[in-house]
Amino acid sequence: MIRKIEEKDKNVYLEMAHEFYHSPAVLHPVPDAYLERTFEECMRSADYIECYIFETDGEYAGYGLTAKTFSQEAGGYVYWLEELYVREKYRSKGLGREFFEMMEKKKEDGAARLRLEVEEDNVRAIALYKRMGYDFLDYRQMVKELHEK
Repeated sequence: MIRKIEEKDKNVYLEMAHEFYHSPAVLHPVPDAYLERTFEECMRSADYIECYIFETDGEYAGYGLTAKTFSQEAGGYVYWLEELYVREKYRSKGLGREFFEMMEKKKEDGAARLRLEVEEDNVRAIALYKRMGYDFLDYRQMVKELHEK
């Protein structure tokens, strides 16, 4: 089952997000304070970010984070699939596919694109994303951090 995050999920969400950011799926860990901020923003509103909790047999199996932006290039709203984390023992059971299908059904009028990032060596995730119809963009992203790490 996939459902929107609730206040009662805070501790386990923070635990899973910490697991994610200390896994090979990311370039580097982020401070736990960032995870707290994300949770607080999810509780405040769905304007910028939404979090979904994955459950299997009453156990927390993972989570997904999404954000929405507008893209002139895409011609409408772009849903960023910010994070998809499934705990090891629940992988290859269809939760990732279920999350992607839910996002495709949930999109609002004016939605033009689903977008995500993936580490080059995360071949398992890349294989799933390709099966779901995703392809690579030929862009290199650049960022400028506006806060200290």
